[in-house]
Amino acid sequence: MANAAEGRRQVLESVYSVIALVFILVACVELCDASTVVDVYRLIQYDISGVPFGSRVASLNHHAGSSLFAPGSDLSRTVVILPLRELNETFIREYIEQGKPLGGLLLLLPRIFRSENSETVGGYGDSSDKENMKKLLVDLERKLIHVNINYPVYFAFEDEDLDTVLADIKRNDAAGQPATATTGGYKLIVTSPTPKKLASPTITNIQGWLPGLKADGDSNQLPTIAIVASYDTFGAAPALSVGSDSNGSGVVALLEIARLFSILYSNPNTRGRYNILFGLTSGGPYNYNGTQKWLRSFDQRLRESIDYAICLNSLGSGEKRLWVHVSKPPENAYVKQIYEGLSDVAEELGLEVGLKHKKINVSNSRVAWEHEQFSRLRVTAATLSGLSVAPNLLENAGGLADNREFVSEAAVVQSVKLVAESLARHIYGQQGRDVNIFADNSSLAVNPSYMRSWLDLLSRTPRVAPFLSKDNAFILALKKELAEHVVEVNLQHDVLDGMFTFYDSTVNTLQIYQVASVTFDLLLLLVLGSYLITLFSFLVITTRGVDDLISLFRRPPSRKVKSV
Repeated sequence: MANAAEGRRQVLESVYSVIALVFILVACVELCDASTVVDVYRLIQYDISGVPFGSRVASLNHHAGSSLFAPGSDLSRTVVILPLRELNETFIREYIEQGKPLGGLLLLLPRIFRSENSETVGGYGDSSDKENMKKLLVDLERKLIHVNINYPVYFAFEDEDLDTVLADIKRNDAAGQPATATTGGYKLIVTSPTPKKLASPTITNIQGWLPGLKADGDSNQLPTIAIVASYDTFGAAPALSVGSDSNGSGVVALLEIARLFSILYSNPNTRGRYNILFGLTSGGPYNYNGTQKWLRSFDQRLRESIDYAICLNSLGSGEKRLWVHVSKPPENAYVKQIYEGLSDVAEELGLEVGLKHKKINVSNSRVAWEHEQFSRLRVTAATLSGLSVAPNLLENAGGLADNREFVSEAAVVQSVKLVAESLARHIYGQQGRDVNIFADNSSLAVNPSYMRSWLDLLSRTPRVAPFLSKDNAFILALKKELAEHVVEVNLQHDVLDGMFTFYDSTVNTLQIYQVASVTFDLLLLLVLGSYLITLFSFLVITTRGVDDLISLFRRPPSRKVKSV
């Protein structure tokens, strides 16, 4: 009897183990058919003075749907995969502006917006198609960064795998069989911890000099001209905000101007009697916070020595016309000098230069242009830009649509010629004369190849300041490059204005699984269960006999309790 009981116990333990294995296999059915894995880029999450903006959620685990959902559908547990070209005003109004519940949103961007290969994509319709897609993306980004969204929003780029998945999803949606736990379909999963605040994000300014030549016995401080460009960006997806035009073009122009004047200033016979100060500033999208702190670090003597500053911004969009934005009246002697010097050279280059005067509202800390931070400290300054109107806060600061595909290299080259020539004529007293200091095919000619290489690098490098560390490789590369041309190059680290708070988790991995329906799971469970029961019965019969098999299912006799 003891041997029989022991055998029965071993058989029962085997049954329990087999049943547990069955449940594990069934639980893994949904996760066994991986379709594809792609990198996705999360919509930015940030606060301004405690007010939340952007997407507040990072993790994702819902079935996928397409734009073919029926009106009034409950999408609170559905991730909508939406190509940019299929975006419509109704969807934007209901699910972005009004915040209608949604399980998640995956926005697919055309390949032309992929920064690392935007130059090689080609063939994407005609130029009007590209411009229409760019306008659509700019409008979408403007809405996304100014609302509080309580579901995860991710960006990805169209590719063959995603196109195949989306086509399959659309077929099911069109047939009235959207993906659910009952019907199966595709499931999208992003595993990510709760986003955390970035502690004390830093901004880094880079400064360098070209010292002028003093006359013998002259003890007075030389006047200074400042050339400034903000290098960082802001966009709906921090990991995609490369800002080729805003303000990669300004950075490229500054580096080339520094290179040209370093050649002139390397020879005492051609060194001008002006110091030239070069500043690559951070915090541009955030009210030019880095520029403000950089200027406040100057001593009074240095600040008073600055005749004027020229800030370079979005030069790659001004192929035919550029604008000089100023805060002081056009009648101001320095403003007139800046504008007339640029206008004379522009006429020779076949460019138009317009003047825009905008007074500063001293009661409002918000500044529209970088030069306004100079003007607040009573330093004459102007911004040269391809933009005729100042963008709103956090807009036109290097977003998703601002990549290499949409930057005119010729426009940046023309802008460098314009600034460098007008500046040189002022420094060497050649205003109004028919001279060409930086003539083509000369040793002082503008170098398009040099500018192209830096524009390509900037167009591949996201530069959202809160996500750049003090020792970031790109910042060190900028410092090294500037040091090749000027002297006394140094970095200034500071903390970003406390009114801005940013959160991490900007890049994640999306896993797309093709999952079976519950009906299929139950059928599989039934088949496996039947098979295992049959196998178990066969093994017991062949090893122990039919009587032992029947005894496993027979109710054991109850024990009789003796009455007292």
